[in-house]
Amino acid sequence: MSRHQVSDYPAVRLKAGREKPVRQQHPWIFSGAIAAIPAEAADGAIVDVCDAHGAFLARGYLNRRSQIQVRLLTWDAAEPIDAAFWRRRVQAALDLRAVLPEVQGCTALRLINAENDFLPGLTVDRLGDFLVMQAGTLAIDQRKQELASLLLGLTGCRGVIERSDMAVRKLEGLSAQSGVLAGASPARVEVVEDGLVFAVDLLHGQKTGFYSDQRANRRRVAAYCAGKRVLNAFSYTGAFALHALRSGATHVTNLDSSLDALTLAEANLRRNGFDPDRQAENIVGDVFQVLRDWDAAGAADFDVIILDPPKFAQNQAAVERALRGYKEINRLALRLLPPGGVLATFSCSGLVSADLFQKVIFGAAVDANRAVQVLETLRQSADHPVALTFPEGEYLKGLIVRVAT
Repeated sequence: MSRHQVSDYPAVRLKAGREKPVRQQHPWIFSGAIAAIPAEAADGAIVDVCDAHGAFLARGYLNRRSQIQVRLLTWDAAEPIDAAFWRRRVQAALDLRAVLPEVQGCTALRLINAENDFLPGLTVDRLGDFLVMQAGTLAIDQRKQELASLLLGLTGCRGVIERSDMAVRKLEGLSAQSGVLAGASPARVEVVEDGLVFAVDLLHGQKTGFYSDQRANRRRVAAYCAGKRVLNAFSYTGAFALHALRSGATHVTNLDSSLDALTLAEANLRRNGFDPDRQAENIVGDVFQVLRDWDAAGAADFDVIILDPPKFAQNQAAVERALRGYKEINRLALRLLPPGGVLATFSCSGLVSADLFQKVIFGAAVDANRAVQVLETLRQSADHPVALTFPEGEYLKGLIVRVAT
């Protein structure tokens, strides 16, 4: 099909001069770039995107209710968005994970990373023999049953569980949804990461149940924990703590606001042969307040502190508040560490760049009156790839720093 030939899809026309990001294959088209949407194009339907002169640019799906009104799927005018298209894209994502060195021997991994696997709105994690799907957009939500059946057929897994309870769905005009989409689902499943076994709550755990995006970072941080006392703050179910203990940490403290998460963390310790009564401590509480109390009392005794907080910046309006939160939590951690102590600190807020995050840690060090050295910079694991045309996909960033004085 030529660039000007009419296709079977309704054509969304862009404003003059707004086609450059589309030509550069960025997958999002915001409402402000659009001149006209055909009345017959239903929300969730496939549409062509044309420049101001009617020339074909790309093809994607529509949602008038979203600020991102079109999410792009292909820049090939001859490629229809049909069942074969979805199968090709899903299979390509599965093929990548099959050869990634980092995930070999691990039964918890991300199979489909939305825009970064060229499937906007679709996130799928594999946890043992089960898949957890998040439908982040209207078009994916409309197709989720077919996608679940496709995923079962291609992976041989036993069930697909939906965990579409993300705040971003509200921006698409969607409510939270969770439950079994296809096959069966146990309440919990065990997964293996680097020889360690973790229990995962498929239906009620945070996000998709297990943070495989931190896999590589758990390995790196654990390398600093031999012979050390470790604080694992925002610990969730204790994955960083287990890696630290296996690397020879003398004691770990898991600190989290969720009693249920800490209960599962203790079960994970026992499951892997560690003694929670002797080698670990679980503390339920607000991390900010607990660290402030320890700082005021001079009561903390840690050689390594891990800060892996939830996303502080849900939208652009929340960025400034998020930066204050990151600065405060890191200031407190740096004050609690002795000279030679190590801080592993993370941000999963996509709106906070790696450069900005490092500047925040610099500010925290100044306020804490500590001399700090950066030892390593960290990012999300390889099964969470980042498309070069979609830099927003690089959301997780981290630093391992040493307190010099």
